[in-house]
Amino acid sequence: MRTLISTAFISLDGVVEGPGGEPGYRNSGWTFKDVDFVPEAYAVKGREQEESTAVLMGRASYEAFSPVWPDMAEFARYRTMPKYVVSTTLTDDKLVPNWGETAILRSLDEVAALKEGGGGPVIVHGSVALNHALADAGLIDRYHLLVFPLLLGAGKRLFPATDKDTRKLKLVEHAVYANGVQLNVLDVVR
Repeated sequence: MRTLISTAFISLDGVVEGPGGEPGYRNSGWTFKDVDFVPEAYAVKGREQEESTAVLMGRASYEAFSPVWPDMAEFARYRTMPKYVVSTTLTDDKLVPNWGETAILRSLDEVAALKEGGGGPVIVHGSVALNHALADAGLIDRYHLLVFPLLLGAGKRLFPATDKDTRKLKLVEHAVYANGVQLNVLDVVR
């Protein structure tokens, strides 16, 4: 079975955003604006590209990443690996042609089938709504969290607010960097 890994830049109070910021929030852009840049704090991002064998994202994240990532040297490895977009509305004619193999999955059952297939880890970037659905369905196996020493209040939250039984996580890797950012790699205990 493939490991499904959710990766995120996250504030201490659970707000997530991409490095470019999220429009509509007063504190948008905090990932590089409010914390000093320390290169080693982001080494996990390169490691994720090397260890992953596929990328999974929701439609909104695909539409944000696909015009930018195919031409970025920092994300060159993602050009060569399969990408899966979970969406009930995206159509094949809206997929960008210069980003390699991309398939649209129409349901969480199709995500579960992807996990059951052969291959290595699948990385989930962005995709807050998808993360909520994946977590509620018990499909996430691991979290790669870069936790920023910030309290932001408003913003999109990585974890769903669904009233469910406690889910235990096991810390399998941890590091703290000079800028106060913490790397927490957590496995979901089954």
